[in-house]
Amino acid sequence: MGTRLQKIVGALLVMCLFSLGGCAEDIGLDQHGQKVPAERLEGQWLVINYWAEWCGPCRSEIPELNALAKQLDGQSVQVLGVNYDGEQGEVLAKSSEQLGIAFTVLADDPAARFQLPAATALPVTYIVDEQGQVRETLVGEQTAVGLMARLTHWQGVN
Repeated sequence: MGTRLQKIVGALLVMCLFSLGGCAEDIGLDQHGQKVPAERLEGQWLVINYWAEWCGPCRSEIPELNALAKQLDGQSVQVLGVNYDGEQGEVLAKSSEQLGIAFTVLADDPAARFQLPAATALPVTYIVDEQGQVRETLVGEQTAVGLMARLTHWQGVN
């Protein structure tokens, strides 16, 4: 009887692990309405940029962030955007498209997840290490070259 109970408990445990395995908490949706799985960002360095459509420096910074994202493609660094005004759905998709944003824009603010300080000015960019710790807060318009230099300083991205 003991071995039968052990087999049942073992089978239930395996079923629970399999059912939970593919269900890691999502970060939310992106500007295209696609889920952003947590495992996509785990173990990655993150460049998280807060922008708004009405912010002039934000608008001129977007091409720099696009260039950085393209340069970092295939490396363990993700460039992410967050709309400061909390736009969602079609409004977020339209704003992102109008500004020519090519990197992932998170519909849900990740500030609580990564313990980001409150943005007091725009644009603001946070560099977060692979452990989820904020390494640097950069206020004002950034360039791809400048952000790459900061990443190189912190973790040696080439």
